Amino acid sequence: MRKVLALIVAALVLSFSGCSSKEAEAAEAAPTKPAEEKVSTYLLGAYVDVETAKNKLTEAGFDVVTAYKVDKKGQYTSIVFTNNALKAAANKTDRGFAAVLRLLVNNEKQEISITNPVYFGKAFLQDDFNYPASLALVKSLNDAFGELKNSEDKWEFEGLSSYHFMMGMPYYEENAVLSEGDNAVLLEKAKNYKKGKNLIFELQIAEGRTLLGYALGKKTSKFVKKIGYQNAQVLPYTILIEEGKAKMLAPKYYIAVSYPQLTMGEFMTIASVPGAIEKDLAKPFK
Repeated sequence: MRKVLALIVAALVLSFSGCSSKEAEAAEAAPTKPAEEKVSTYLLGAYVDVETAKNKLTEAGFDVVTAYKVDKKGQYTSIVFTNNALKAAANKTDRGFAAVLRLLVNNEKQEISITNPVYFGKAFLQDDFNYPASLALVKSLNDAFGELKNSEDKWEFEGLSSYHFMMGMPYYEENAVLSEGDNAVLLEKAKNYKKGKNLIFELQIAEGRTLLGYALGKKTSKFVKKIGYQNAQVLPYTILIEEGKAKMLAPKYYIAVSYPQLTMGEFMTIASVPGAIEKDLAKPFK
C-alpha cells in the first residue's frame, strides 16, 4: 500500500512540475518587444463621427475623458480616453502622462487616428513599459474600430525611451516644473484660473496624482495648423500634479515625439511655440 501511495505522490509531483515548466516556457516565449525595428506613432482607421467613436470606445471598455475641438470649424476633434490598465501603469512618479490615449476624428481626411499604445507607452513609461499590456490595448482598439493601419509617422522602438529631437533638445524625463506647493492648492489654482475656462479635463489617476487637460492660448494653439492637423490629438496639452509639483512635458520633446517626421526647417517655423506653451501653462499657478 505504501508503495502505491509513493507512486501516486511521485506522479503528482511530476505532473505539477511539468505544468510549471510549461508555464515558464510560455512566459519566456511571450514577446517583450515588436518584431519590427520601427513602430508607428499612430494607428489609422476608417472614418467614424465623434459620437460613434465615443460609443465604440465605451463599448470596448474605455472611459471617454473628453472630446476637444482642436479647430474652430470642428474639422478635427481630439478624443481623450483611458481605462483602469492605463491608469494603473501610469500610477508612478513621472509616468502620469501615459494615463490617457487619444483618438483624432479627422473630418478633412475622413479617417481616425489613434495614438499607438506601443509607441507612446514605450516613450512615456520608460523602464516601466509592458509590451504585452500595450498589445492588449491595441487588440481592444482593433476590435472596436476594425483593422487599424500603421501611420507613416514612426520611430525605432528601442530608441523611444531615450528619444530627443536632436542634440541639446530635452528627453522625456526633463519635464518642466510649472509650480510647486500642496497638491490640493495647485489643483485649485488650475481649476479656478479664468473661472475654469481653460480646464478641459481632470483625471484622477490615483490618490495624490491628477492629470489635467489644459487649453493653450488661441495664438499658441495654432501651431498644429503649421505643422499638420493630421496629428492634432497632441492637444489638449496635459499638466501632471503629483508630489507637490505641477509638471508638463517639455514642449520641444512632446511636439517632436508626436511629429517624428518633423524636419528642422519645419520645427523652426514654430520656434517660439515651446516657450509660449510653457508661459501659457504657468499662468494659472502664479
